[in-house]
Amino acid sequence: MYAKNTVYVIGHGKTSKENAITEQFKLFFIGFVINVETDEVVDISCASTISTTEKFIASIFVGRKFDKYYEDIEEEIMKRYFGSSQKAIIVAYKDGLKRYEEVKAKYY
Repeated sequence: MYAKNTVYVIGHGKTSKENAITEQFKLFFIGFVINVETDEVVDISCASTISTTEKFIASIFVGRKFDKYYEDIEEEIMKRYFGSSQKAIIVAYKDGLKRYEEVKAKYY
């Protein structure tokens, strides 16, 4: 399904105790599929209890560059996503980016 020039990294973030994601998964996480040649996010999956949440978060990341921290991505999350996992998405983005940078430095 994914080309050989893609890698998969996961970023984690904590959600509030009242969040259904915390009840089900303990942490919020986003799995990023990234093309290592273009640094473009090809696909994502995330810990969510509602499928619309996953599709909405995908609409923010898929097609975007993942080669460095982009403040406009964080701003878009803050302006568009008003679920209780808002901060956890930002933390998971930053954590996933850190892991991707490690992968690129080691293997590519």
